[in-house]
Amino acid sequence: MEFVGAEWQANAQRRLTGSITLEITTLNKTAYCINNLRILGQHPEALEQVKEVIVVDQGTEKVAEADGFAEVERALGGKLRIIDQNNLGGSGGFARGMYEAVENNSDYVLLLDDDVVIEPESITRLGIFADYCKKPTLVGGHMFDLHDRNVLHTLGEVVNPYIIGPAEPNSDQEMRHNFAQRNLRDTPWMHRRVDVDYNGWWMCMIPTEVIREIGLSLPVFIKWDDTEYGVRAKAAGFNTVSLPGSAVWHVSWIDKDDLVGWQSYFHTRNRFIYALLHSPYEFGGGLLENSIKLDLKHNISMQYYTVQGRIEAMKDLLRGPAGLHDMLPTKLPEIRAMAQQFSEAQFKPSFDDFPSVRSTKVPRRGKGVSVPSYLTLLPWVAKTVVRQVGFPVSESSRSHPETLVAHQDNKWWRVSQFDSALVSNAEGTAASWYKRDPSQVRKLMTEGLKVYGEVLRKWPALKQEYRGALAEITSMDAWKKTFDANSGDRDGR
Repeated sequence: MEFVGAEWQANAQRRLTGSITLEITTLNKTAYCINNLRILGQHPEALEQVKEVIVVDQGTEKVAEADGFAEVERALGGKLRIIDQNNLGGSGGFARGMYEAVENNSDYVLLLDDDVVIEPESITRLGIFADYCKKPTLVGGHMFDLHDRNVLHTLGEVVNPYIIGPAEPNSDQEMRHNFAQRNLRDTPWMHRRVDVDYNGWWMCMIPTEVIREIGLSLPVFIKWDDTEYGVRAKAAGFNTVSLPGSAVWHVSWIDKDDLVGWQSYFHTRNRFIYALLHSPYEFGGGLLENSIKLDLKHNISMQYYTVQGRIEAMKDLLRGPAGLHDMLPTKLPEIRAMAQQFSEAQFKPSFDDFPSVRSTKVPRRGKGVSVPSYLTLLPWVAKTVVRQVGFPVSESSRSHPETLVAHQDNKWWRVSQFDSALVSNAEGTAASWYKRDPSQVRKLMTEGLKVYGEVLRKWPALKQEYRGALAEITSMDAWKKTFDANSGDRDGR
């Protein structure tokens, strides 16, 4: 048997042959960018609909100064443009791509992360599929795991409207599907239609008609910008399709640790902004309760920097939407500067860079820390909180950590049983010293409950304020002012 050829066919009329602005937002990922630009240059068929390739460079290691840039610039035949701007986060970079696509009269903007590897055929498929849609539709690609390339990390995602938690698959899907173990034919759930709320901006194509109607990204730096935009578009009548057969390889979430540290500020604030804008439940449903539980977990896990960032997020939420644009270039340095006050946020390359481990504790019956069951959870938590708040710290743990904890074992129910611990980061490239501090726990718990109470009290007014400001803060004019204040285009535009 010989394979001769194949073609895509559709019983529909092509709505248009749309032009695409392909935009990559980057921050010091020059090697990734050069590699992807080289791939594009080697596959001109993928650029047939592409009017312009824009790299929004927000880093200090400039793509235009990297080895190989001149070569890829020539290969792209005049389609490449570099825009230098201050670090405005993913939302600022992708909003710039949206803005430029509208300005150059493209029909679509294709948003791509920097830490991906492009599959050129996917670009062609997104463009043609979008052209055949009967009305403007956001079309996105899936995410394969860059470090485990047979694994489809996520096919399409939805938002839990009650908890408003991290990204999760549609209930009819699975995450982390390994094609090396089960191929497409042997995976029935992939053969059904599945609707999504949004597509991550690792690869998402948005019609500029949609941008003109509903605006650009929220000015929130990072986290929840792509989710909010997809849901906002859906509310305006523009659906999102995560298109089978289109994808990029991307560093998956299992290789990151973005719920602790400085990123926790943005996760928390932007999650609440999303709720104020889109939650169908009074007072955000279960969001407030869930957030208080997360604070408790971080507190008893000695992650005080994370909790302080979450409290700062609530304080900024209370200030309203008017200052979001002004905070874009300044908030990250402020949050990172806070890390100097917390030992668990200060990293060294190796466990050997810290004092040796010593512990006076004898494991109960020779066993390590066990997971509390559902029956024992509440009394276990109460006992742990009392210990965290009221029991003094052992003298030996002040000068020597009591244990070593690998990142994958850094669970709240485990770490909370020690007075101090050395904990590795998600990448395994560094470690930090967690130290229990009862006075810090009391301070953060008191401050957190106070600020959550204020958010709850002001929720109706905040909801009205954020919803009323949405059109303005996502407008072309508002973003243009931010870009003008933070840009230095290499090409002088």
